[in-house]
Amino acid sequence: MMMKRFLLLTSLAVIGSCLSQKTFPQPQTLKVFENTSVNFAKEGRIEKASRLQDGRLIIKKVNAPVFAYGTDVKIKVTVKSNGDRWDKSGSVFVIPDMENINLLTVAEGNAKFPANSMVEETFGGVKTSPDYQPAVELLRFMTPFGVGHYSDEVKFPSIKYSRPVYVPKWENQVHWTQDISQLSSLVQGDFYIGVWIDTWTAEGYLVDVDLIYSGRPRPTPKVLPLQNTVYYANGQRIPDFFSRTSLAGDFNLTKTAKNVTLHYITTGHGGHAGGDEFIKINNTMKIDGQKAIDFIPWRDDCSSFRRFNPSSGVWVKKDTASYYNDDYQRVKGEVTERLASSDLSRSNWCPGSSVEPLRVNLGSLEAGQHNYEVIIPATANQGDENNHWLVSSYLTFE
Repeated sequence: MMMKRFLLLTSLAVIGSCLSQKTFPQPQTLKVFENTSVNFAKEGRIEKASRLQDGRLIIKKVNAPVFAYGTDVKIKVTVKSNGDRWDKSGSVFVIPDMENINLLTVAEGNAKFPANSMVEETFGGVKTSPDYQPAVELLRFMTPFGVGHYSDEVKFPSIKYSRPVYVPKWENQVHWTQDISQLSSLVQGDFYIGVWIDTWTAEGYLVDVDLIYSGRPRPTPKVLPLQNTVYYANGQRIPDFFSRTSLAGDFNLTKTAKNVTLHYITTGHGGHAGGDEFIKINNTMKIDGQKAIDFIPWRDDCSSFRRFNPSSGVWVKKDTASYYNDDYQRVKGEVTERLASSDLSRSNWCPGSSVEPLRVNLGSLEAGQHNYEVIIPATANQGDENNHWLVSSYLTFE
């Protein structure tokens, strides 16, 4: 009897394993872009893809596997300089709605952003509306100072004088991997995916983008974009309006949404030494008048990315330190240290870093009309300061 039971359980286990292997897809990696240039010169053809905005925006339609039972998804992005020595904002995104006016039709010059997607009647494509949805960010990143191109100390011998003793060598590239399983519904089947880098040089950057699917069954949440201030295309401007007004909008739910999560991505830029990039400024987001987010986005670990920033500007700073002299005696004295621009703390980003969304559980939201408001007491611009905030958010829910 025990032997029959053992054989039965063994058979069921084998059948279950076979069914699992037959029903659920195996892990897959989709190579979206490979060593692809993003520049400001329209240089370099991309197979089955478009190069828009003078090359600063690349976009293509891809066909990804479909996972009937859901899947984990990760995005992997690799960036290296092709000659641009500066740190620049970057974004990998998908277009959530191809049926109406969208980022691609505007970037191609075939449409204009709807009036109800604008802020101050001049910043187009920012807010979701009944006939428009802004791009959804898969990954926000910041390019390093010159990694890859300027990492060669033979070709650029002066670069070695900027390298501190704790960095054994400059890296040749930087890559980030982020879990985007909450957006799995947007990256299955046919969809449009793009990369934008705010480069103003003809050399620009070289980019790889991979989507990694585990095939592991899991729930697939719905996604509702709320807003995105990244200035991907013509008709969009550097979003400096937060010093004058909040970003307010509406969204509609056709039925009650459960397990709602707000995903909020924010980085501050510009203003030179005393501007929003380098000072702490509070971010508040309200849903239906209630604070959902209220925090100061800030990174003070930027010096840990030094190995990715060979072309960063460097100053010398005198300090008093305790150290060992040639006789192995501990003494205190004046030292001179390198301070790189890439070391400085910033508004939620470091040169060479990716930006993690802030996630807030909102519980359930009833069917019907809702509103949101993003409030950032930003610094007003004078001259060429260019204070601005790149903010995007979306909801996921059952």
